[in-house]
Amino acid sequence: MVSPYYQVIKGSFVILGKKPDGDSVRFLADEPGLYENLQRSYRINPSRDRTVQLRLEGLDTPEVHYGKDAQPQGEEARDRLLKLLGFRDVAYSGDTVSSAKPDTVAGAILSQAVEANGRPISYLVSADEAKSLSNGEWVRVTKNYLQKTLNFQLLQEGVAYYTVYTSMPLSHREFLQKVTTEARQENRGVWKEDRTREFILESQEDLSPPDGQLILPKLFRRCTDYLKAVERGFRGNLKDWLLANESNSRSENDRVLLGNVELKLSDLIRQNNNRVVFQPDILDLTFLEK
Repeated sequence: MVSPYYQVIKGSFVILGKKPDGDSVRFLADEPGLYENLQRSYRINPSRDRTVQLRLEGLDTPEVHYGKDAQPQGEEARDRLLKLLGFRDVAYSGDTVSSAKPDTVAGAILSQAVEANGRPISYLVSADEAKSLSNGEWVRVTKNYLQKTLNFQLLQEGVAYYTVYTSMPLSHREFLQKVTTEARQENRGVWKEDRTREFILESQEDLSPPDGQLILPKLFRRCTDYLKAVERGFRGNLKDWLLANESNSRSENDRVLLGNVELKLSDLIRQNNNRVVFQPDILDLTFLEK
């Protein structure tokens, strides 16, 4: 069973000259040595300014920049996260932050482990909440404490999709699933436009702003890569492509739990010509951590 204890790492959130999005931001730890206590810490590769990219625990937001592609509501999710962190008057040059007030914002992350791409999997805590915490301590993240994190707030507001992995404590999954269910029932944020259950997939424009369909970001990334493969000559549908790309070093055919049954992403998709049906309720899925 996954422990609900997370290490407190204090520091600053950094966006100037960076490309933040709604579920990932760069962080400068006050004591970088604390990362060594996280599972798979060897994967972390800080940039020259000593910042590391974070992955927010429990959620995924519409893409702002998946290569050159993006999703509806991506910029809105990014802007909401930065506002919750305490940034204001944020200006951009393309997707890169050119100015903001202040330049950095103090706060803390709560983390247990590092994911496959070298990002600490983190709950975000504001500067005010971090004042009561000691740097380096391991705290038990209860349901009540979850409500103090920015992750919770993004899900509650419907800014983000509920996206969880087996590395997350079951109690957290269940609680955040309930919160997201309420957001969906109220048609907040992404849930007002979500088309994951059934959507058209013929070209990238079908999924891109301003008029594209909004779908689960993980599925958007797979669809985007599939469409690029089609442009290069791949013949087959999305399911065929997932099956053809499940044995390489970076499998695109994610493994998931639906209840207690382990399946592959390709098992969940039915496609008729250009119409894709995603069969399960996305709130019932748990992705297997790579």
